Amino acid sequence: MSNATLTSARAISLPMKWLLQLRAWLEAVPYSVLALPLRFGVAWIFWSSAQVKLLNWQRTIEFFTDEYRVPILSPELAASMALAVEIACPILLVLGLFTRFTVVVLMAMTLVIQIFVYPEAWPTHLQWFAMMLVLLCRGAGTLSADHLLWRWFRPKLGA
Repeated sequence: MSNATLTSARAISLPMKWLLQLRAWLEAVPYSVLALPLRFGVAWIFWSSAQVKLLNWQRTIEFFTDEYRVPILSPELAASMALAVEIACPILLVLGLFTRFTVVVLMAMTLVIQIFVYPEAWPTHLQWFAMMLVLLCRGAGTLSADHLLWRWFRPKLGA
């Protein structure tokens, strides 16, 4: 092999080596580190919505009456239920407490919003759903109350 070929091969192999090292480093990031921004991100979406509702409750009722029109439920009940979910679930997510159950509740709420309220906002709802799907499948991670509860209950359950 010529000297130029060896130099060229080394020049190519060095960036490839860096890419492989970067890939190995990224794949070694613990899931719990990845779950934290997912939990906080989903929590922020719904917490922000609750704050808007609380700023002007009368306007919220008007929205549920005129624009949202959730079937079966009265606007007052639908708004109250939405507010309760949007306050409780973000707190549970930040704590990492009952994460999978909380995510199922938020997924159901997202589906109601998608189907009955804002069907044209499917790209946004798909992003929310994707974040929540990871939390549903993998849980809150070790940096969570769920993990502490599991460590405490696991021996008692014989699991």
